[in-house]
Amino acid sequence: MSLRERLRGTGVALVTPFQADGSVDYPALGRVIDHVISGGVNYVVTLGTTGETPTLSKEEKKAIVLFTYDKVAGRVPVVVGIGGNNTAELISELQSFPLDKAVAVLSASPYYSKPSQEGIFQHYKALAAVSPKPILLYNVPGRTGRNMTAATTVRLAREVKNIAGIKEASGDMAQCMEMLRDAPSDFLIVSGDDSLALPQIACGMEGVISVAANSWPKAFAEMVSFSLKGDFKAAKAANDRLIEGYDLLFAENNPAGVKAAMAELGLIGNHLRLPVVPVSEGLQEKIKAFTVKTIK
Repeated sequence: MSLRERLRGTGVALVTPFQADGSVDYPALGRVIDHVISGGVNYVVTLGTTGETPTLSKEEKKAIVLFTYDKVAGRVPVVVGIGGNNTAELISELQSFPLDKAVAVLSASPYYSKPSQEGIFQHYKALAAVSPKPILLYNVPGRTGRNMTAATTVRLAREVKNIAGIKEASGDMAQCMEMLRDAPSDFLIVSGDDSLALPQIACGMEGVISVAANSWPKAFAEMVSFSLKGDFKAAKAANDRLIEGYDLLFAENNPAGVKAAMAELGLIGNHLRLPVVPVSEGLQEKIKAFTVKTIK
């Protein structure tokens, strides 16, 4: 089975639950993994930026990866996030992290440095040369400060053998359609925007790597499944019920919003690492009301 087939549908960028003292809460992480798999997600992404990876040590990251492999136990594919703006450090991580049970590596485009398009291309080319697993690009200019153009994505897809796909979160539908038109047929293109997943799948994307699927996996995965089947009437009805939730989850910060929802479900404690803090009391109440309504 090709990577494009294995990672079709709903992926979830897992949160990292913490104890009140700031340590990683592994029992809670186990509950989250069971929750999303039983809810119907097709694969999980560990150490995505939703997992607050900038605040995790290398030792914690490796332990989380190993725990995730053990807990998932082959039920769904696992993708590991390894991204950042220090190319040399990422090369080292790709060579030393436990990636044997991963199907791919998700790597966010360099943040803060704001490299040129050529710099982005050379960054990913260097990572692909050493990665033991196929690399999925991750374009999220709202976080990184630099958009990776469709032309750069397509160039990477065509010229660099180990670049296998992209999580596209620019929010630019014209850019997405250009990419879908020009990329090789075996190049995996998935949405990185929960709120745009339906129209982007309608344009040809193969699914989404979701934040909302942490808290409401069944409702979200059903929407994605309807979309991939071309049943857009049912997909729209499912998506309409989630639109308010998308807005709430991202109103103040991600993953503060989704952690608030998951705390309401009793999956995790509502703990984050600075500089991220829990959502405001007013937003918490709105998330609680929506979550209660959504899981009925």
